[in-house]
Amino acid sequence: PYFRQQRSGHIINISSVLGFATWAGLGIYGSTKFAVEGITEGLALELASLGIYATAVEPGLFRTNFLDESSYFESKNVIADYDDTVGQLRANAKHLHGTQPGDPAKLGQALVKLAYTENPPVHLMLGKDTLAAYKQKAAQRESEIEVWEAVTTGTDFEKVEAAVA
Repeated sequence: PYFRQQRSGHIINISSVLGFATWAGLGIYGSTKFAVEGITEGLALELASLGIYATAVEPGLFRTNFLDESSYFESKNVIADYDDTVGQLRANAKHLHGTQPGDPAKLGQALVKLAYTENPPVHLMLGKDTLAAYKQKAAQRESEIEVWEAVTTGTDFEKVEAAVA
């Protein structure tokens, strides 16, 4: 209500690299970040005419306690069929803690810069790993579009204009 009343403001939601490209073993966590992305995009569209911005911040791997024993939990039930997928995540997470490429202080500086930006983006990727993951995901989607375009466009009634702008 306050932002609406003053006709300005900036909602900053923390998402993740997993908000657009999840990993095996992190599907449930990733789905919550996909939801943050959708909510943020919707808010950005709904609030733009009121002078209110919304941004989803998408950090990659930052050197925090996210992977230490106080926050990272692994199920004791290990299913051998998933050794090549989820098992790889388990092995990598143990070795990754303390070596993540992202600097939390620089993330903080980026958030301050974002908060004071006149025309903020709807999405802000943070970290080289996030940018690389996004480019890989975009290439994958483009490839799927090329392969499946005829099926995609073949599902409409004949001679009907697209309803979505």
